[in-house]
Amino acid sequence: MSFRIALSLVSILLLSSAALPKKGPLPEKKPVTVEVPVPAEKPEEKAQEETDMPAKAEPAPAKDDKEKPAPADEDKKDAPPADDKATVEKPEPVLTIKPEDGKEYTACLADLKAIGAVFEETKRIDDGKGCGIDKPLTVTTVLPGITLKPEGTMRCETALELARWTKDAVLPAAKAALEEEGPLTTINQASSYVCRLRNNAKTGKISEHARGNAIDIASFTFKSGKSIEIQPRDEDSTLAGAFQRAVTATGCLYFETVLDPGSDEAHENHLHFDVIERKGGYRYCR
Repeated sequence: MSFRIALSLVSILLLSSAALPKKGPLPEKKPVTVEVPVPAEKPEEKAQEETDMPAKAEPAPAKDDKEKPAPADEDKKDAPPADDKATVEKPEPVLTIKPEDGKEYTACLADLKAIGAVFEETKRIDDGKGCGIDKPLTVTTVLPGITLKPEGTMRCETALELARWTKDAVLPAAKAALEEEGPLTTINQASSYVCRLRNNAKTGKISEHARGNAIDIASFTFKSGKSIEIQPRDEDSTLAGAFQRAVTATGCLYFETVLDPGSDEAHENHLHFDVIERKGGYRYCR
């Protein structure tokens, strides 16, 4: 009985060993993988992979304009704030009264007396803003027998050219065109020295009247009582029209500036004469 039991144990062992796998290396353990959701690719990253080109660096954010260095030539300027849209006004130029040359002034006085003008030397005028005359004269008579009405204040040079023009141009023209009216007795002036801007404007350049360099002629009066008033006469075929055109044209032989009624609306009723200094002897006559 014991033999049968032993035989049965041997059979069981043989069957058990046949079911077991042969000895060998154990199978490699596979790593446990956990699926993690991958974020969606950005369009630019996908394009980067497709083109196989290096990514372009993104431009750095622009700095505030205040951090930019100013150009060298602007460092010296005082620029207005960035939010200030107002135009920076330039400072007004400092205007001064031009002093008279002593020798030229003395010579002018001598010539003015010799031609027969009547005048009085007055004290220096300084009305500010460049208005004034260093050595002003008050003229009452242009030539013997010819009154300046009202009397006018001006520089000696202006008075002398007025007297020369009257003697050499106005009197011959009056004799030729208006002899029947008798001798010229009065030159009626509309403006001599006055502190103002050109054409009485609120802005602009200072007038030559404000420096004593100018005089405006409004009309001429003759012994008969007749007056020839300055007015637009380009198409005036009368002797009065011829007289006015003659004295206007000859005015530019004595004055550096001549403006008549044909020049602009501001001079429709007078002749403007002035002795402003111009480069190269240039004269402005209209």
